[in-house]
Amino acid sequence: MSEAPKLQPPSPETIEALVRIVGAEHAIRDTADMAPYLTEWRDRYHGKAALVLKPGSTDEVSAILKCANEARVGVVPQGGNTGLVGAQIPDESGTQVIVSLQRMTHVRDIDLASNTMTVEAGLTLASTQQVAESAGRLFPLSLASEGSCQIGGVLATNAGGLAVLAYGNARDLTLGLEVVLADGRVWHGLKSLRKDNTGYDLKDLFVGSEGTLCIITAAVLRLFPRPVERVTCVAGLRKLEEAPAFFTRVYETAGPMLTAFEILPRIGVEFVLKHGRGARDPFPTPSPWYLLLELTSPRESEEPRRLAESLLEEGIEANEIEDAAIASSLNQAQELWRLRELMSEVQKHEGGSIKHDVSVPVARVPELIARANQLVELMIPGARPVPFGHLGDGNIHYNVSQPPGMDKAVFLANWDALNAAVHEIVLDLGGSISAEHGIGRLKRDLLPHAKGALAVELMRKIKASFDPNGILNPGKLL
Repeated sequence: MSEAPKLQPPSPETIEALVRIVGAEHAIRDTADMAPYLTEWRDRYHGKAALVLKPGSTDEVSAILKCANEARVGVVPQGGNTGLVGAQIPDESGTQVIVSLQRMTHVRDIDLASNTMTVEAGLTLASTQQVAESAGRLFPLSLASEGSCQIGGVLATNAGGLAVLAYGNARDLTLGLEVVLADGRVWHGLKSLRKDNTGYDLKDLFVGSEGTLCIITAAVLRLFPRPVERVTCVAGLRKLEEAPAFFTRVYETAGPMLTAFEILPRIGVEFVLKHGRGARDPFPTPSPWYLLLELTSPRESEEPRRLAESLLEEGIEANEIEDAAIASSLNQAQELWRLRELMSEVQKHEGGSIKHDVSVPVARVPELIARANQLVELMIPGARPVPFGHLGDGNIHYNVSQPPGMDKAVFLANWDALNAAVHEIVLDLGGSISAEHGIGRLKRDLLPHAKGALAVELMRKIKASFDPNGILNPGKLL
């Protein structure tokens, strides 16, 4: 394996040249002012930087990378700083330059005939959704961090979210890209075509590359008819083993109307009720597990509600679920979704949390959780598994909260060992160690084992081809 290219600290001359590109008012040099860019929200990674640059155009991004590449200076692209694997945080050397896309927020085009919108990378996901809605359309990607995360970061990590079941990941929602390569050249790939069979699909390569191959500056996104009817349901489960059968029943009957199918453990619901606001207990009698599902339709019709009622009744008769309810108002639906949306956040209040973002075939989700729970009890007696997530696509956030009374630092010292053990179960079940959060720094050293030597070799060759000097997000992914 060849050594990574040698990078250099930026000289005072290089710093001044970079600052001139964006203007002094859009460059941050003071360490204290840089602080929000140097720590991720889970407080796991803390970095240092020589400079933070906030370009306002693709031309400025191009000039920054050309300058940095010539000087062999590492560049860390950063969106809304909501990533969960440390890909957006510089290392501790203080020699890297952060490029924040937060000023690039223009909506360049909305094409209702093609059902597309072209937006710049710094636009937040929530703003993107609002622009689509104002145009009478839906941009379906939805994440807990949508108020802060930006389109560039969403695409760089191929984010998933709550509606993958119906609409796909970020890659599936992207038709074209504009990107700046490591040497400053700009690839103008902002096409809105559904069909373009002209060789390698560079767009799909850049989406999910975590800032290691390019900086995404704009994208053409797919739009969909806006749902008119939305039915939110919750169901209680005695046994998680019944969930795949009920999912199959719902999916086969509802088809594209089924937009979300989530699982929640009772312990996670209790954490939300204890520490969150705006949530309520789904039923008077607790269940070990809950399903949260949503059916939508672009037409005014009673069909989604009638279908939901029928499916829940069938599930109860087949002993797949033990209790069920349909939200009777928008407020009730929001209360149910709060249980899901707050589940990750509230775990902070229970002490340390060791997290996994994994996927397995849907039918094997119960086996994954059962085997992982047994493992956790053997490795850390009293630890509290909080597995939840997107049952409909097999993506489970297998989080583990510390035992009550245990020292947080002592518990978190088990992170690597527990990750490795849980990931072995995942791989044994034909799964992935990263379903939607990416690799970043957190899982970089696990990638060769999970992907295999040949896959990593090919990825390294791709990296070297696009970024021979290794300036783009060094130390991440590979």
